[in-house]
Amino acid sequence: MTSVKTIEKIDAREIRRKLGLNQQQFWSALGVTQSGGSRYESGRNMPKPVRELLRLVHVEQIDIKTIKREDLEVVEYLKQQEPELFKSLKKSARTHAKKAA
Repeated sequence: MTSVKTIEKIDAREIRRKLGLNQQQFWSALGVTQSGGSRYESGRNMPKPVRELLRLVHVEQIDIKTIKREDLEVVEYLKQQEPELFKSLKKSARTHAKKAA
């Protein structure tokens, strides 16, 4: 099961409450207005880019302000041109993160 499918099953309101954030704090971190976030929490369909940002920021706890365009370009290059190297690096990074925690 992919992370995207998992996040589709998770209620944004539930994630926000578990983090102890109000709607303004939670949604502004994604560039979404409080009123827009309220609509998503009430059942309005959430666009995939918003779901992905929610996953990155509030589930994966990634500070998106630190990501640079060239970082994404390198990731995309590795995925397309060197998929085995990408998988190996991804596995190594996860192992390193677990040891650091």
